Amino acid sequence: MSSSSSVHPMLNVAVKAARAAGAIINRAALDVEAVRISQKQVNDFVTEVDQNSERIIIETLLTAYPDHGILAEESGTMHGNPNADHIWIIDPLDGTTNFIHGFPYYCVSIALQVQGRLEQAVIYDPTRNDLFTATKGRGAFMNDRRIRVSKRTRLEECLLATGFPFRPGDDFNKYLSLMGEVMQRTAGLRRPGAAALDLAYVAAGFSDGFFELGLKPWDMAAGALLITEAGGLVSNFTGEGPYLEHEECLAAAPRIYAQLVPLTTKYSKFAGADDKRAASTAAKTLSLSRQAPDAPL
Repeated sequence: MSSSSSVHPMLNVAVKAARAAGAIINRAALDVEAVRISQKQVNDFVTEVDQNSERIIIETLLTAYPDHGILAEESGTMHGNPNADHIWIIDPLDGTTNFIHGFPYYCVSIALQVQGRLEQAVIYDPTRNDLFTATKGRGAFMNDRRIRVSKRTRLEECLLATGFPFRPGDDFNKYLSLMGEVMQRTAGLRRPGAAALDLAYVAAGFSDGFFELGLKPWDMAAGALLITEAGGLVSNFTGEGPYLEHEECLAAAPRIYAQLVPLTTKYSKFAGADDKRAASTAAKTLSLSRQAPDAPL
């Protein structure tokens, strides 16, 4: 079934906004050397492209829905109605560091939250012209074709995506320890550099799961709805509880998610001592079962 026959009008407006932002990004990518860049903090960049992209998204959304609120990465909640039931959560260019190096992995992310529930999602990859969309209860789509999370059931066969810490104050040792555990139990770990697109790829089954610390709502909102509508699960590192405000994100197909939770729980700031002990035991069991050879190679 094509999604375009019965697309929700608010999703249509979000798609229009994302494509307009994508056009700005693609034009700028032709001469990325000319783009003005400033630093928010060490290794955290913002460009005039982020700002122009954000401006056109906000303009498009508020022209259609002037009474809605906006939560945007570059300008916060300065636009629209902060007390609205409808809040658009926007990342105008996720993967700015990739963009300024000409590394073609970045996207536009737009989500709509209604009374605290995610209802609409658009992630647009302008370099490939890939459009990921979801409406709550109607499934997830990529370029109008229905998408589902991957069907793999064994963690050791899985390809996972993550993000590395890059800001001062990030806990590098915690990350290295977590990545070390995951690397030894999977077929591969990737760090493409744009969390929203990483989440869209989990929804489409291109990777089997994703985990990252330190994410903001605009990094996760659209991707999270895509994943749940594609049959996957999303939470903080303990496998339960809200994640948008927790700065922890674990997402995967259900069977893989269940195998990741014991690995990520002990790295969660929301896990109690008992949770962490239980997770350690479960993780050890996982390791032992993996080391037992099924058959001689």
